[in-house]
Amino acid sequence: MRPHRFASLLLLASGCWPLALSAQPPVRSGPMLGHTTHRTAVLWVQTMAPAEVAVAYRPVEQDTTGATRPATGGRATVRTGEDHVARLVLSHLEPGTRYAYDLLIDGVEAERPYPLEFTTQPLWQHRADPPAFTVAVGSCYYANEPVYDRPGRPYGGDPAIFARIAALNPDVMLWLGDNVYLREVDWWSPEGIAHRYGHARAEPALQPLLATAAHYATWDDHDYGPNDSDRSYILKDAALETFQRYWANPSYGVGGVPGVFTQFQWGDADFFLLDDRYHRAPNRAPDSARTVLGEGQLRWLLDALTYSRAPFKVVVLGGQVINPVPVFETYAAIAPAERERLIAEITAREIEGVLFLSGDRHHTELLRLERPGAYPLYDFTSSPLTSGASNYPTREDSPERDNPLRVPGTLVTERHNFGTLTFEGPRNARTLTLRTYDATGALLWEHRIAEAELELPDED
Repeated sequence: MRPHRFASLLLLASGCWPLALSAQPPVRSGPMLGHTTHRTAVLWVQTMAPAEVAVAYRPVEQDTTGATRPATGGRATVRTGEDHVARLVLSHLEPGTRYAYDLLIDGVEAERPYPLEFTTQPLWQHRADPPAFTVAVGSCYYANEPVYDRPGRPYGGDPAIFARIAALNPDVMLWLGDNVYLREVDWWSPEGIAHRYGHARAEPALQPLLATAAHYATWDDHDYGPNDSDRSYILKDAALETFQRYWANPSYGVGGVPGVFTQFQWGDADFFLLDDRYHRAPNRAPDSARTVLGEGQLRWLLDALTYSRAPFKVVVLGGQVINPVPVFETYAAIAPAERERLIAEITAREIEGVLFLSGDRHHTELLRLERPGAYPLYDFTSSPLTSGASNYPTREDSPERDNPLRVPGTLVTERHNFGTLTFEGPRNARTLTLRTYDATGALLWEHRIAEAELELPDED
């Protein structure tokens, strides 16, 4: 975790932040840091009108690997495109180096009331132990827009939760799906989808977090289309194009298989973000036809996991994978045969270090599936950020009330929350600590997993 540099987040609590944002009319939202590697970084910005967007950047500290070579700055300039979005790729950077930058709109500096800085990934391989780093996670972000919201009590909660996440200064922010809630007025036009993405992204309380961490995302039904939507959604290609426009992931699909799924590496962990909508069969399809991932994506995932040598292989899906209870849209309810195949292949291929992350459920919990002769599989569900929070797992009539896979003390219901994953320790003895915080930033629970706990047992 990097040193904290965001005292200006106090503006959120005081109510001064919206006024500070309104003083910069050319910028609607951002800048947001996207995919970041050893020598490149992507910056995303949305303006209020067509404009030329430029970034002038410069190093502000020595290469953390101890190298003495100088790091140089530079400038990147692009014209905004559809939705007045600009994506700037900064290249020829140096590893492990912190860069400050200035954002210019049509040649005029657009000041933001927080530092504009980013840090490239350090070059630790073959040189040192892996770095310690923290990944923040969350799902189910509903941004109120009363004229189009459901009547009655607002469904979206206090967006100040984003200040609590930013205050922890994570290296990465990983969005687990339902990052936008499309409404009835949005579902049936590309313009409606784009409006909803832009409205949610422009939330003033979100802006410091966009600049604090490198953001990566997958989706679930609400940021893809209508509730419980599947591959039959007629505007799924428009939804995919909008997702690509608003998220700066390293890639979208692979090998002729479209979708939002991708992979990235941070430190010594590999992250596999999956698409549970674009190829998904209808929930009421015949059992023999049910799929969540589709054959092409599933094959890619299994091959990518097999190739990976990372001690932690974090697989991200919009809905729960491990949960054995067939309720709502758990994998067990939608495509039980495909779920069993995925778990069986992980076992048969002797893939070590797999951990699942999921959202969707409007409650948080950690599930643990024991496997005879193999290590346990975990599924960390983190939800919701601001949307309605559920009490379903605690109800008397809930089949999940006594879920046998739930790790005791990890169930969080009826409150907004977010999570973190902290990776630390020396090579070959790494630890992963999972934590959940409430909307005030108070720690609710933590669970530590040693690298060795996700390894196959030695043969006698």
